[in-house]
Amino acid sequence: MVQNSPRASTRRIAGRLCVPHMRVWRTLHAEGTFPYHMQQVQHLGPGDFAQRLEFCKWLNGSRQLHHYILFTDEALFNRDGVNNTHNSHVWADENPHATVESNFQLRFIVNEWCAVLNNQLIGSFILEGRLTGEAYLRFLQEELPRLLEDVPLIKRCHIYFQHDGAPPHFSREVRNFMNYRFHGRWIGCGSPHNWPARSPDLSPLDNCVWGWMKELVYSVKVGMREALLGRILDAADRIRNSQRNLQRATRTIHNRAAACVAAGGDIFENQLEAQISSN
Repeated sequence: MVQNSPRASTRRIAGRLCVPHMRVWRTLHAEGTFPYHMQQVQHLGPGDFAQRLEFCKWLNGSRQLHHYILFTDEALFNRDGVNNTHNSHVWADENPHATVESNFQLRFIVNEWCAVLNNQLIGSFILEGRLTGEAYLRFLQEELPRLLEDVPLIKRCHIYFQHDGAPPHFSREVRNFMNYRFHGRWIGCGSPHNWPARSPDLSPLDNCVWGWMKELVYSVKVGMREALLGRILDAADRIRNSQRNLQRATRTIHNRAAACVAAGGDIFENQLEAQISSN
């Protein structure tokens, strides 16, 4: 039954065969099979593979390029964080009728901008209000220079600025500014080096920093927006002081690019984890 339907529930198998649930588990283990969690990955369209291949080949044209790419992104933080209660249980001899609180009436969202440059965390910066092309351009012109003050001048002169294809990043005014400020050295939609759509697996922010930061922020529930802002800033400071981990996250972008090329531009994270486990 498992060979025909690998995703079958062990309880359903036990019910159909009229055997105890634990016997199903023991039999499957005796046969050398184990339950593995499925990994959620980004869906790719037919036109995405070629773009991902082109970008990854360019990226791995120089193994030192990750030292100069300023990976940037925005992430939303809300009051409740991400609550997955599917596997949450309370063991008791009687049903305690336990609950998990959610706040649907009093909600707030914080839009945070961060960047990673080799072993440096740049930011965080809170983007107030709705992010439009005009607001993003104002951020690039007025706030970004201040945020980059801690980057050595010689390095700032060689930075490749990366952002994804979000609509505010793609406005004509933003692209004109990027061509002026980072002439030939920016990565995004309509840039000299196109950032492939639907590719969070190629950004150290998406595959490392955001998860790391949200784990720190949501380790304790917050009830007020000011408290959430404080926890975001504290988490950013802790990550900023972990330069070795940041450097490891950016350095692995070359391994990810090589895995993407080997997969023909397709999803590669499952194979990448298998390689890490075997090593």
